[in-house]
Amino acid sequence: MIDGNYKAFTNRLWNALARGFVAAGLSPNQVTILGLVFVLANCALYPFHRNPLIFGLGLAVSLVFDGIDGAVARLTNATSRFGGYLDAVVDRYQEAAIYFAIAWVTGWWALSFLALSGSLLTSYNKARTAVEVPIDNDAWPDLLERLERLVILTAALILDPFIPLPDALGGHVLYAGLAVLAAGTHFTALQRFWRARKLILRRSGDQDTLRNS
Repeated sequence: MIDGNYKAFTNRLWNALARGFVAAGLSPNQVTILGLVFVLANCALYPFHRNPLIFGLGLAVSLVFDGIDGAVARLTNATSRFGGYLDAVVDRYQEAAIYFAIAWVTGWWALSFLALSGSLLTSYNKARTAVEVPIDNDAWPDLLERLERLVILTAALILDPFIPLPDALGGHVLYAGLAVLAAGTHFTALQRFWRARKLILRRSGDQDTLRNS
């Protein structure tokens, strides 16, 4: 939703952060892989220190690479189809690793699974639509896109040691954040399903199905 509705602003922000990487001579794909390495390293360390503040701050820094790689591509005119594909695959591995690390440390396997599956379905429901019909990649301003999901998750991790919650809310900010993500991502996946349905029916010419449904 943030990227979809405020793309011009977010692009300026990422472009400003990316100039140092351009000056260092890094390619967009190298920045993508570097971000993956940092995220995996943070996830690997979390079961040992078990400090959500450290994990959240580490992820906040690591996940900046998610926006910088595209900015590096724009600034160096190095955009490519494979770069976009690599970025999407790396994003999914990052999310899987993050939720696995959280579930391993907290024991909240079911809630982590719901948040992860909702995130994956949100991405898949858009990507699969592109297989069926041409789509505008930027015209999907849904509730919890990747940027919003990462902001909620890192904020919940960082705030967890400082803000106790009543047992009715799970007792932890992180638990509440995962619950919001679990519900919000599946809602977003359904948003994208209905948008995809309309696009596919309209562009495939199946107007009778669209009118009768």
